[in-house]
Amino acid sequence: MRFSRKPMTFKRMSCSRSTISKYRNHLWFFLFACFLSWMLWIYLHYLVKLDGKNGTVFLANNDPNDIDSDERRMSILHVPANPNESMNGGTQMEETDQISVSEKDVKPDKLAVVKENEQEPGVTDNERTSTEQKVQPNDSATAMATENEQESVVGIPEGKPNNGAMTMENQQKPVGGEVEEGNRIQGMQPQNKSMTRDKKKTPVVEENGVEQGIEDESDSDPCSGRYVYIHNLPRRFNEDMLKNCQSLSAWTDMCLYLSNMGQGPRLSNSERAFSNTGWYGTNQFSLEVIFHNRMKQYDCLTNNSTMASAIFVPFYAGLDVARYLWYDKELKDTASTDLSKWLSQQPEWKEMWGRNHFAVAGRISWDFRRQTMILSQWGNGLMYLPAFKNMTMLTIESSPWHRNDFGVPYPTYFHPSIDKEVYQWQNKMRSQRRRYLFSFAGAPRPNLPDSIRNQIMDQCSASRRKCKLLECGLVGSTCHRPVNVMKMFQSSVFCLQPPGDSYTRRSAFDSILAGCIPVFFHPGSAYVQYSWHLPKNYKKYSVFIPGNSIRNGNVSIEKILNRIPRHEVVAMREEVIRLIPKVIYANPKSRLETLEDAFDIAVKSVLERVETVRRDMKEGRNSSFAFAEEMSWKYYLLGTDSDKHEWDPFFDKKHTNF
Repeated sequence: MRFSRKPMTFKRMSCSRSTISKYRNHLWFFLFACFLSWMLWIYLHYLVKLDGKNGTVFLANNDPNDIDSDERRMSILHVPANPNESMNGGTQMEETDQISVSEKDVKPDKLAVVKENEQEPGVTDNERTSTEQKVQPNDSATAMATENEQESVVGIPEGKPNNGAMTMENQQKPVGGEVEEGNRIQGMQPQNKSMTRDKKKTPVVEENGVEQGIEDESDSDPCSGRYVYIHNLPRRFNEDMLKNCQSLSAWTDMCLYLSNMGQGPRLSNSERAFSNTGWYGTNQFSLEVIFHNRMKQYDCLTNNSTMASAIFVPFYAGLDVARYLWYDKELKDTASTDLSKWLSQQPEWKEMWGRNHFAVAGRISWDFRRQTMILSQWGNGLMYLPAFKNMTMLTIESSPWHRNDFGVPYPTYFHPSIDKEVYQWQNKMRSQRRRYLFSFAGAPRPNLPDSIRNQIMDQCSASRRKCKLLECGLVGSTCHRPVNVMKMFQSSVFCLQPPGDSYTRRSAFDSILAGCIPVFFHPGSAYVQYSWHLPKNYKKYSVFIPGNSIRNGNVSIEKILNRIPRHEVVAMREEVIRLIPKVIYANPKSRLETLEDAFDIAVKSVLERVETVRRDMKEGRNSSFAFAEEMSWKYYLLGTDSDKHEWDPFFDKKHTNF
């Protein structure tokens, strides 16, 4: 086979005018882009020089330890062009604010806002720098701890005031920026002048530099009127009780229930009745420990009692009296009497003679109101001691005939750490399928002749499939398991809450937590008890059936509940679900950001009450004695004690067991 070899030839590339025009356009575009980039560089370079002369410097805030580090922010800070020139130098300078900006809406207390005031002549460079970098007190910069570990305080320099971000496990340990004195752990005393009660006046200057008036720097203090001082009590009044927890009850292992800062053991979600986190086997009488630990987490604590608007007394009154209700009764009054003497000897007491003090008693009021000196009778006389009569006492059930104790919710099983856990639980309760019209969990009270529990249980049993009954008086009953109670309430539209040994029940708050509309039979079970936490219009969230009508057999619970229109039922259930944050106590290891829980509402209400008393004392009057003490329930509910009310027969002492 022959191979012909042809000579290699090269084609000449055509160079038409269209091709030249095409590449010429690319070249001009490239040159034009280079020209624009060069002009932009010159412009920015010139702008920086110009801004430097005018005294504006751009600072990027990328501190990874900042509470808003997850959002990129830019701060603008005004500084003098001449570093050697005083802030009040020969030229007048516009006032500018340093404002932290983020793309998302954040709480005002997370915005680092610095207002630059004119300084007096003679300010050094170092002083000017510290003035420019100063930020306002941040009441939400607190120690946030997870379920299993504590975290250090974020956003507060070491040695600066922490306003009392506290945590406590079985043993109390100080967190960064805090000091420990004896058995009290509190936030360090604020050192910033704006964090004190001393009012410092500064000029208010508009943008044109014209002075318009005087501004009080204390107005910018987020803790103004909210400071609380915690008394450093001898350990026998609180800490020693926890160490000897096995002696607190003859029937219940209180050591188990007081673990996890008073919340009790964690509950698993194996039966899907709870959410995966935030649920504990909490004892109904552990509020003192939970409240004390939450108080240590309060964002406006102070070690300077003269700054405090109120003073907290961390006495575990309920745990103390429970030790001697059945045994060693001669010791029932010992601790309360000794503490009363101790308080009256403290310098803080003499400022308002105890009227600015408050404490929590984690049992019903009747456990502290023994009126005689006969020790064999029930309870002790703590509420009748002169010192405690002046204080504001918070109890899980208050007396309607006394003016110094106020009802706060029983602790429930739910102690969320973050807002998201609350929102998720509320949404779950909104979508819950409810098979039963009403339900009841409880035991009869055969020793109480006026009790209506037997009639209620009979009506529930007669309603067959429309009522779910969980009897607690039977041997081997499972009603004491939180999962059984919560599952029943979650499957019910209405939950019956008759009085038991006293007016109130922890079950009422368990039903609210489950989105179940409570049905009350006495106004003392909720309406006159928890006016700080529940709406005054009780018809928005509950049903009221007078107990006498049940006792006399005049009404059918099933018929009354069936007659309520569906749209009203839906509205009441939604109101109940909205109440959930207000009747729970958040985990003391953390704090809710945007929601107020039962603790927050209680402290705010105490501060308002103390401020009213303080104002009355300055004006030489006492509004606390403007009404008859036996009409306390009516005055606090209606603002008057003289008008007749439909509930007067319910609180006639001649016809009550209490």
